[in-house]
Amino acid sequence: MSTVKLGVLGSTKGTDLQAIINAIENNILDATLEVVISNVANAHILKRAEKYSIPHYFVSHKDKERTDFDDEISVILEESQVELVLLIGFMRILSGKFCKIWEGRLLNVHPSLLPKYAGGMDTNIHEEVLRNGDRETGCTIHFVTADVDSGPILIQKKCPVSQNDTPESLKKKVQKLEGEAFIGAIQNFKL
Repeated sequence: MSTVKLGVLGSTKGTDLQAIINAIENNILDATLEVVISNVANAHILKRAEKYSIPHYFVSHKDKERTDFDDEISVILEESQVELVLLIGFMRILSGKFCKIWEGRLLNVHPSLLPKYAGGMDTNIHEEVLRNGDRETGCTIHFVTADVDSGPILIQKKCPVSQNDTPESLKKKVQKLEGEAFIGAIQNFKL
């Protein structure tokens, strides 16, 4: 299999990006990071990209139609010759048009075992897991479609929920699994 060219869309810290960087540096993953794009000017994911000399861009979504913003980031991804787009803490819903253009090449990580907690985000999901008394949680890597959190599932990784867990401790457990799941999904990606 040939090297996969990756593009990343993110709005937050980019913890999973670090796992991918480490896997590439350690020859676990045959991929290159072509570009990182964020809709948040001071997002740590951009600082992480800069630290590793990965081309990175801030693209504001303010005062733009969703499709205009999506078109702008799509052009950057295409110009960067990206083959597979990863959503890592990307806090925006993508347009149906964008999802269609990148169909089969657009992956998201969700911090739950979908379909459970579809539509939820970040720590809210971990709070719900604890409130509902779930015995296990985890993450899901799925293809992105126009229907939020409902695209075909590629990989799920699970971990137990203990009585001592807090939303923050669950988040740490799940984030560790997210990096592993992304690496597995990228390794299995076929053009």
